[in-house]
Amino acid sequence: MDSDAKQTTPGGGYGYSAGYAGYSAAGYGYDEGTTHAHRTVKDYLLILRERIWYIVVVFLVVFSSVLVYTLSRTKMYESVASVQVFRRDPTVMQVQAVVDNEIRSAEDLNTQVKILESASIVKNVADRLTGDDLRRFMAPYEKGDSSDPILPTSIIYQNRKIVPLRLSLVLQVSYEHPDPVIAAKIANLFIDEFITYNARMRIDESMKAVEDLHARADDQRKKVDELSTKLQNYRERNNMVSLDQRKDIVTEKLKALNLYLTEASSRRRNTEIRWQQVEERRRNGEDLTELPFIASQPLIGTLKQELSAQKINLSQLAERYRAKHPKMVEAQQSLAQTQQQLVVAVESAASTIESEYQNAIRNEQEAKSALAKQEAESLDLDRYAVEYGNLERDFKINEQILENILERARETSMTSTIETQNARIVDRAVPSSVPSSPKVLLNLALGFVGGIGMGLAFAFFVAFIDDRVKSSFDIEGVVGLPLLGIIPQIRKMDMSDKAQIVMNNADRQVSEAFLTLHSSLRLHDESKNAKCMLITSTIPGEGKSFTITNLALTFAAHGEKVVLVDCDLRKPSIYKGLQIENNHGVIDVCTGEKPLDEVIQSSVQQNLDVIVAGGRAKNPTRLLNSKAFETMIAELRKRYDRVLIDTPPLAAVSDALIILPMVDGSLFNIYFNKVRRKAAQFAAKRLQESNVPSFGAILNGLNVAVSGYYYAQYYDKSYKDYYVIKAGEDAHTRS
Repeated sequence: MDSDAKQTTPGGGYGYSAGYAGYSAAGYGYDEGTTHAHRTVKDYLLILRERIWYIVVVFLVVFSSVLVYTLSRTKMYESVASVQVFRRDPTVMQVQAVVDNEIRSAEDLNTQVKILESASIVKNVADRLTGDDLRRFMAPYEKGDSSDPILPTSIIYQNRKIVPLRLSLVLQVSYEHPDPVIAAKIANLFIDEFITYNARMRIDESMKAVEDLHARADDQRKKVDELSTKLQNYRERNNMVSLDQRKDIVTEKLKALNLYLTEASSRRRNTEIRWQQVEERRRNGEDLTELPFIASQPLIGTLKQELSAQKINLSQLAERYRAKHPKMVEAQQSLAQTQQQLVVAVESAASTIESEYQNAIRNEQEAKSALAKQEAESLDLDRYAVEYGNLERDFKINEQILENILERARETSMTSTIETQNARIVDRAVPSSVPSSPKVLLNLALGFVGGIGMGLAFAFFVAFIDDRVKSSFDIEGVVGLPLLGIIPQIRKMDMSDKAQIVMNNADRQVSEAFLTLHSSLRLHDESKNAKCMLITSTIPGEGKSFTITNLALTFAAHGEKVVLVDCDLRKPSIYKGLQIENNHGVIDVCTGEKPLDEVIQSSVQQNLDVIVAGGRAKNPTRLLNSKAFETMIAELRKRYDRVLIDTPPLAAVSDALIILPMVDGSLFNIYFNKVRRKAAQFAAKRLQESNVPSFGAILNGLNVAVSGYYYAQYYDKSYKDYYVIKAGEDAHTRS
């Protein structure tokens, strides 16, 4: 290969760098400098513009359906009555009612709502409709076929509505009916039946409770009489008339003995502590006079003072006399005598403490013995009184129960005859002059909004399931390649005319598109200096051969010497468009049957030579991997300014990947609205994974009818005066 045609990078590639991201022009839904694409509001608007007729059709269907439904419905009139539920029943007597209707929580209020909604209230309301009212009520619901008649209860149940007003104890009863008078009457019947139902339930429950209380009182009275007889018999049998007095005496004695025992135990503990201290000091050979309770003895205190004075006197005498001086001898004898008296006094005090300790022990034992004896007597008395107490307690309890039952029966009997209500009517329903349904304006507004919403949702749903590549976002955001150029869809013409459209100028827009593509490739050094490049696509039928042929003609028209090589050895098509022979070509060179010069078809167009495939190869990958093919590409690099190679689709075969290391870059051809995003993304990723630059994508076959949706920046009616003009169309045009 020509080393001047490639610029290697430290990574070992061909000069491809992140700078190619510059192809992502502003307006495609990208932020410059980032590799993560995102949809903008403009992209979503384009999705809607393309599918505007989906939105219109869905909107018309929804809106017309709502309109027909609204206008075909029977007018209904709603009447509302309101009733206030009391937090508690009116207090006539300070007694507890049998039925508790007090409203303490939201659950209690909801119970009243459920009563209003109950089938019992509905049935009572239906029973009160008679005569002319019943006929007017049933008139809108009567059918010609009477085999399946509609019951008034089912109609009332479906059309009534109970609404508790927020932060209040007021309930609203609304009813809808084609006749406003009947609607008001039924709403009023509901609140009347609600009040009557609660009052009737209260009276019924009270009378039933009175009967139950009388029956229970008779049973309880018999039980009280039996207990009274048992209690009297027990007293006589065990002579326990003065049981309470005996119990009081024993209890007082127990209290006194407990107090005495507590005091004796306290004295014993105190003397025990003193005696233990004396014993401990004796064992350790310590001075007992250091104990406070010994030192506090009057005699011991006096002797200690005398001893201290004698020691002082002896010390003073020792300063004046010798040890055997009569005064010194006398003082020493006096000191010894005092010390002996102190020892005797201390021993006497210790003996006194021991005696006190022994006395305290005896007193405590005697107190315990007396207390145990008294407790035994108390337990004996308690055992006698247990059965008596049980009998007496049962008697009092049952006697109190009997009194409560009788009192409750009297109260319930009195309250059952008092009529009270737990609710009152706030507002009675009146016939309405304005129908409540159908709500024409509301329904039409909902139909309008719903139609637009469903239309938008349907449009986005269609866009979601349509995953074909069509927008610049799909190419640059999903596929991941910069968009180099856009080739419009060509109207019907012969294959040869299409292949040479830039020369015959049969379509001005297409000719100008290839000029734009040529300019885009010359904007960047990699593509500008690339001598050898290939083109491929995702699937067959995307027009890559058409694109590479016209691109080659465009390079040739700008004065560059170009060779077009058809390396699609499986299904060659270059020769068809250029109307040349396909007898000898790449296959012959790779097999060594023909030299390169014999297969080059020179001057097919000015500055354009062509090497066709030379037929269909049985093993194209072996030929493309051969040394002869590599030598051919290297020789073409030396002879031509541009070597353009047509290769098979990537999704079908891997021929393009075999040729890729031999070229300076690749072009990826995508047909508008044909290939799936995932397939194109996979194919483009295979190109990008190599070290060879991928210059970008070419969008082919853009439908001009929708070009304004996606590529208004490329195609607009105002651009038509700037397209290439055919020769002879304008006499004032200069060459």
